[in-house]
Formats: sequence, structure tokens, C-alpha cells
Amino acid sequence: LFLSVCRLKSSVSFLTRPDRPNLAYHKLKGRNPGIIFLPGLNSNMNGQKAIALEDFCNSLGHAFIRFDYTGCGSSNGNIEECTIGKWRKDVLSILDELTDGPQILVGSSLGGWLMLHAAMARPDKVAALVGVAVAADHLVTTFNRLPIEAQKEIEEKGEWKLPTKHSEEGYYSVTYDFIREAENHCVLNSPIPVTCPIRLIHGMKDDDVPWQISMQVANRVLSKDVDVILRKVGQHRMSEKEDTKLLVNTVDDLIDKLTTLA
Repeated sequence: LFLSVCRLKSSVSFLTRPDRPNLAYHKLKGRNPGIIFLPGLNSNMNGQKAIALEDFCNSLGHAFIRFDYTGCGSSNGNIEECTIGKWRKDVLSILDELTDGPQILVGSSLGGWLMLHAAMARPDKVAALVGVAVAADHLVTTFNRLPIEAQKEIEEKGEWKLPTKHSEEGYYSVTYDFIREAENHCVLNSPIPVTCPIRLIHGMKDDDVPWQISMQVANRVLSKDVDVILRKVGQHRMSEKEDTKLLVNTVDDLIDKLTTLA
């Protein structure tokens, strides 16, 4: 564990941006297609899925990047000032500044929402998508389903305590302004103009993000090359050994597919 922590801390680099906070990242050089991991809400680049993918890419000789959004992990910035729009720009900064050639984006939970935006904004660069428990529009949808009284109370307080078992407090603190801004980035109300190959993995025992969202994404994207893989006993984080193996194998298959097409 000590060696693992040392490896994670010693290898962090920073993407400096003149008009935005610096982003912490770790990059493996290698051949294309490269892989980029997009973490979920209140997560960072040192999660189990990110490290498993890095080890896999290292063994295969493929390029790989994991990074922290603004205000998260080792990146600069204040998380309370963050929005979906700002994190979307973070993903595009990583794509534009740190990569050359085709990339496969692997998005976990909220990262799956952001990967769809990146694919729309950079269709020439994003060659394929892999979503794990994709949370497209989920925060906005969940908020809008609250009773009107609860919504008004959140608006007055400026804070929404979103219940979760993944934090010590038992909730994630989300600002009211974050929800209002996120409404500008909802994707499930109309066709999603993404045409690259897409693989969506979701656990049916996910208590945070319903697996039906992955089905909605599959239905909305314009791509015809879409597979949805449901794990009957899979939880939200999909962190069991077999879940990680499935993720790595899914990425491996896409690498083969893209390499054959090239």
C-alpha cells in the first residue's frame, strides 16, 4: 500500500491553463488509441477503475491519462464554485492539450455524462466511449422529482444534501446553483449526436444511478454500434474483481475494433 501511495503521489503532473485552475493528471505515453478515464462526482483519479485501466494500458503499450476535475483531488480550484460546464471544459482541456490522435473515453457515473459532451464537442478526436453507471442528467432529474416544498427549501438554503452511502456524512453537498447550471447540459431530452462505438456497463443493484439511464442513453445516441451490458448483482461503483475485469475486457475489445478499422 505504501508503494502504491508513493507511486500515485510522485507521478502527478499539472496542466497549467492561463484562465482556469491547473489540472492534476497522470499520463502514460504509448500508442493510439489512447484511453482517458473520467471519474465520478466527488471522486478522483486514484480510484480502483482508473488504476486498473492504467495497469492494463501499461502492459499493452497504449497511451493513458487519468486526471482530477477542477476542485477535486489534487487539482486547483474550489469545488463549491464548480459546475458541469466547468468540468466539461476540463475534459476538453485534457483532450486538446495532452492527446494526439483517437481516444477512447471511459466515464464513470458523472464522468459518463461528461464523456457524452466531450464526444459531441470533439467528434474527430473521440473514437469510442465506455460508460460505467452513466449518470446522464441524473442530478437534475432527481432534483426535479423532489416535492415542490423540498425544492423551495433547497433554493432558500442554497444547498442540497443528496443522500449517498459513499461518503462519511451520508450525503453529497450540491449547491442549488450547480443544479440550475446543470440543466443547461442535459442530453436525454433529444437525440444525442454521437456516432462512435459506445459500450455502457451498469449494475442492476445500483442504488445511486438507475440502470435504466444507460438504456436511455443507448436509445438517444445516433450511433448504431451500441452495447449495453447489465450486471445483475453489480453495485454503483462496479468495483468487484469481475466488474473490473469486464471493464478492462470491454476497453480491450474496443482497442482491437478501432485498430482493425484503422
